[in-house]
Amino acid sequence: MKRIILTGGGTAGHVTPNIALLPRLRELQYDIHYIGSYNGIEKELVEQMGIPYHGISSGKLRRYFSLQNFTDPFRVLKGFREADHLIKILKPDVIFSKGGFVSVPVVFAGKKRRVPVVLHESDMTPGLANKLALPSAARICCNFPETLKILPEGKAVLTGSPIRQELLSGDRFKARELLGFSSEKPVILVVGGSLGSVAVNDAIRSVLPSLLSRFQVIHLCGKGKLDPTLNMQEGYAQFEYIKDELRHFFALSDLIVSRAGANAICEILALHKPNLLIPLSAAASRGDQILNARSFERQGYSLVLEEESLSNPLLLDAINRLYDNQDFYINNMKHSPQQNSIDMVIDTIESVCR
Repeated sequence: MKRIILTGGGTAGHVTPNIALLPRLRELQYDIHYIGSYNGIEKELVEQMGIPYHGISSGKLRRYFSLQNFTDPFRVLKGFREADHLIKILKPDVIFSKGGFVSVPVVFAGKKRRVPVVLHESDMTPGLANKLALPSAARICCNFPETLKILPEGKAVLTGSPIRQELLSGDRFKARELLGFSSEKPVILVVGGSLGSVAVNDAIRSVLPSLLSRFQVIHLCGKGKLDPTLNMQEGYAQFEYIKDELRHFFALSDLIVSRAGANAICEILALHKPNLLIPLSAAASRGDQILNARSFERQGYSLVLEEESLSNPLLLDAINRLYDNQDFYINNMKHSPQQNSIDMVIDTIESVCR
């Protein structure tokens, strides 16, 4: 039986692709272990899946000044020693890293122990953790054709991002019953990211009367971001967060308005849902969502409206154009080369197993 160590953490986006691989890895009879931080979001998510979880010390890799920049290197060094000890005991055949700051000491320890490492980069350009890990990797899986050009030749593989297969099994009739929606109007699903986006929320609510004349709206607006004055609005349903019902809401939706996080847009791609992407602004990020969105736009999967350009007329026009031309986007997504991401990632892992 082959043994694999999965690693990655800090945000849900560094964990959920690992979780999406679990059913296939189990089918192939891998002995699966996970290395993450002591108390990061990955610990709770992974332990729910019944996978042995090993916590290590971790320090955040920051591009900006912080007093913690003086103490975190010692936490990283401690994490390296702990990861090295775990790898020595577990003797894995391969390590798969989804990135995030906790993965760096695991990858470095894997190289020291001569364990092949496969990285996965969701965004168009590698984050800092994966940049540091690249020299230690045998392969790096990526989401975007453009990313192949900036990664070491011979290491990069275009796979797409593994997504949770349960998202593909939604029931639109169950969603309609849950929401009390009519079958006479199409449905827009608005997703502002796991924490909710004030900019997206405000933009949608500012055009809501016009939207509801043609559409019904499911609005996932983030914790603490509900608007009680809209609770009784016919054709509009708002939620802070949805878990089990999300697949049903995806199935019911005709259009999606979303931020442009890599995992989110890969889920939209797999579902073949016409979408309007409003990426997080460069002023509030390293600009990766803008690059992600523009790549999907070039490939004919998405319409893009940057946050700085948001206005009521532009937003309404974009949503109406998207709906009127939905077949164009659906057809392009159906012919995407990134449809079998789980199989492609697993094939890459298998190709380097020692």
